Order: sequence, then C-alpha cells, then structure tokens
Amino acid sequence: MPTITLSQLQKTYPGAKSAAVKGLDLTVKEGEFMCLLGPSGCGKTTILRMIAGIEHTTGGSLSINDQLMDSVEHGCFVPPEKRGIGLVFQSYALWPHMTVEENVAFGLKLQKIAKDERLQRCQDVMEKLRIAGYAKRYPAQLSGGQQQRVALARMLVVNPSVLLLDEPLSNLDAALRLEMRAELRRIHQTFGTTIVFVSHDQWEAMTLATTIAVMSNGELQQVGTPDDIYATPANRFVAEFIGTPKLNMIDVTDSANSKSDIKREIARRYPDIDKVAHCGIRPEALVLHQSSVMNSAEMVVESIMPTGGSWVIELVSGQDRLFHSTQLRPTYQAGDMLYCELPDEALHFFTPHGERVELLPFRINSIWPDVTNACAHLA
Repeated sequence: MPTITLSQLQKTYPGAKSAAVKGLDLTVKEGEFMCLLGPSGCGKTTILRMIAGIEHTTGGSLSINDQLMDSVEHGCFVPPEKRGIGLVFQSYALWPHMTVEENVAFGLKLQKIAKDERLQRCQDVMEKLRIAGYAKRYPAQLSGGQQQRVALARMLVVNPSVLLLDEPLSNLDAALRLEMRAELRRIHQTFGTTIVFVSHDQWEAMTLATTIAVMSNGELQQVGTPDDIYATPANRFVAEFIGTPKLNMIDVTDSANSKSDIKREIARRYPDIDKVAHCGIRPEALVLHQSSVMNSAEMVVESIMPTGGSWVIELVSGQDRLFHSTQLRPTYQAGDMLYCELPDEALHFFTPHGERVELLPFRINSIWPDVTNACAHLA
C-alpha cells in the first residue's frame, strides 16, 4: 500500500480572487483511512481530484510512494490511469445499460484481463460486498445503498493502491448511511486499502476515519485522530466545527465585571483570563447540580429538548446561554435554578484570533508554596 505526500500543494483557478488550496502539507500513510473534513468550498474535493489526477496542481508537488505524480516546477504530470487509484464519485456514475456484474467487470475489461479471471475476481468482490445476488440486475433496480456497493466493487476489483471517495454517502437516507458506514469500515479492514474520503459530515469522519484532516478556506487547520481533534482542537474553528451539539463558547473579555455568574466563576479561577477572548466547553462536559458545589455557577434552565435517547438542556446566566447534553432523563424543568460545574480539564481557551492557548487555574500551592509544603510536612 502506498504513502501519499502533498508538499506545499496549491490550486488556483483562473479568475479566482484566492487559491482554492493554499500551500498544503499533508501525508496519507500506508493503509490509512483519512478523511478530508470541512465546510463546502474549503478545498477538500479539489485536493481529492488532484490526487486522482483529474485536476492539475498550480504549485507544490504531489507524490505517491516517493514517485512524483504532479509538479509544475519539475514539469511532471502522471495521468490518472497510471496512478493506480480508484475514484468513487458522489453520483456513483454506474452504466445504466449494464448489469451489476458488467459494471463491476468494466475496469477489468479495459485492462484486458482474461474472462475466467475476470469473472472470478468479480464474484469474489461482489460476495465480500454482499451484492452477488444482484449480479444480473440493472442499476435502476437497486436501492441507493446497493448502487453504492456496486460503485465500490467496481473500484476494488481492479486492486487500486489508493481508493478515493467523494462524499460517498451524501445521497443516502439516515438508515442507509449508518449501514454504509459499517460497510466502509469492513471494506478497509478486509482489503487494507489506503482510503482518502471527502466529507462535510463530522459524524462520518469521527466514526470512519483513522485520521482526520480539517480544512477551512483552502488551508489545513489540524490533522489527528478523531479523539485528538475532539478533545484537543487546535483552534476555535476546529473546536466549533466538530461536535453535536456544538461546543459552548463563552466570551470572557472583561469577565470579572460581568453580570454573568458563569463568567465571574471562570475569571475567579483563572488569573490570566485577560490573555484570552473565549472559553469553550463541550455540552456533555458540563455537570449539573441542584445545590452549590466547587467550581460551579448559578444558571437557570431555559428549556429541555428531547432528541430521542438523549436530552439537550438550555441554560442561561445573564447574557450567556449554554447547552448541556445528557443521556439521563432530567428530573428538573424549565425555570429551575441549577448549579453548573465547569471542570478545569474540560475548558478550552482561545485568543481573539482563534488560536488555542493553555491557561493554568488558580492553585494555592502556586501562591503560597512555603505554606503548602509546611502543611504537607506536618501531615
């Protein structure tokens, strides 16, 4: 399986005011399942098309297994058919006049593979993707999920070194998306193919990918495992883009003089709070109590919203509005006063420009080390 290396990759379209992809440095490791994640227009599909060879780069270089595939500087461009890459389009692009078996075998026929071998390889892949029973049907006779499997089978049967997926599940309903997510994970485990897929759906990325590359306005924001990106977002954009319900973001400028109890509580605990502009906390990280506890602030329950299996609690303190998510049925109701605990380890701080910074909470042993040490000695 190959490694894909993008070095200062750039793409600028004629007449565009800015580059679609700006100086991207990214490595997709051998056998990795990477998701290019971001909002519409962030450049993720353009990157996929450049890897496939459908789009030419306008700067930087693109290599597969240390073999240069595209570089304007070196005057190199390897055409798509020689890159050993399979691309599955969002629209599936199946031939409507061909049966499932004929669609799957299409790439092998172009490679002039012998008929017996071609039929055997098609049968093996169709059985693994559970579409062998539809071999004689036409695409119009299949469901969306079945058509998606046929499109995947057509690519996998030619043994591509890299499989590229362009928002492959966006045309499916919720139930089929869930089924196909499990199918894609199984495909990756079964075939071990290096996979790069594009999505704007964070749940797809979190549940499928081994590595996520978050994009915004043509620039790479963060690369990491799903856990890393969720727990330690590199900047405010990543923090707010990942997570449902989205991250609670509190404006902490001039917090000490605020009428909001939640802001005053944060300012009380963090002496360097004036160095940041916003404090974020995940909805599930909030802890609600019916009596006062340490590191908590008074908040009023504004509403309780059931989402099926979980609840979202809307809380208000002054001008601040926070959302708490829980899988436990609430025992309180709108209008109740609660105490909202903000665990130190769950807080994320960001500068006015959105960069992540680490703040240390007030500790008695940092102010009075001698007293703390003496107490420890006496104990």
